[in-house]
Amino acid sequence: MQTATPSLAVTVAITRRADPSRNAEMLAWVRAGATLAEDFPGFLGVGWVRPVLGSTEWHMLYRFADAAALHAWEESPQRQWWLSSAQGMVEHTRMERRTGIEGWFDPPQEHQIDDLAGAPAPPPRWKQAVIIWLGFFPVSLLAAVTLGHLLAGQHVLVRTLVTTVCLTPLMTYLVLPQVTRALQWWLHGTPPPWRR
Repeated sequence: MQTATPSLAVTVAITRRADPSRNAEMLAWVRAGATLAEDFPGFLGVGWVRPVLGSTEWHMLYRFADAAALHAWEESPQRQWWLSSAQGMVEHTRMERRTGIEGWFDPPQEHQIDDLAGAPAPPPRWKQAVIIWLGFFPVSLLAAVTLGHLLAGQHVLVRTLVTTVCLTPLMTYLVLPQVTRALQWWLHGTPPPWRR
């Protein structure tokens, strides 16, 4: 019997450029977009930062529970209307999508302007370290048992190179997203699923 793979939450990071003299209009536009997005199923939060006051760049983040929820928002007439309402005021410069653990561990290193709709705060560093260890320990043990015998006669540099080349994608794309999803309640200090 095949089990369904759990969906990963998706964070979208967008850099937009706007004339600093239109700051009030830009704030109103961003708030309008957040208000529209809040009504969509799977919406988890939105926020924005700017490098310094008066900067032309706005770094915006929004997060949805999975790719399907994100797609529903991105293809919606509401979002199309919202984007078109900023024609001539906002220039879209860069977009990046991240899933799972990426993008939420590091707090913004920039001046915080606003935080809307309860975008999650990064978990404490010690919890991040525990999550990484929980994923890294069994994978390292498995590598030692399997690759260790195959690479026993090799130079330490070769052994380390082969091991890290094998483990890095495994940790990034499989183990850390799974561990993070399973313990998300603990990372963010919410009740465990069995107590809700």
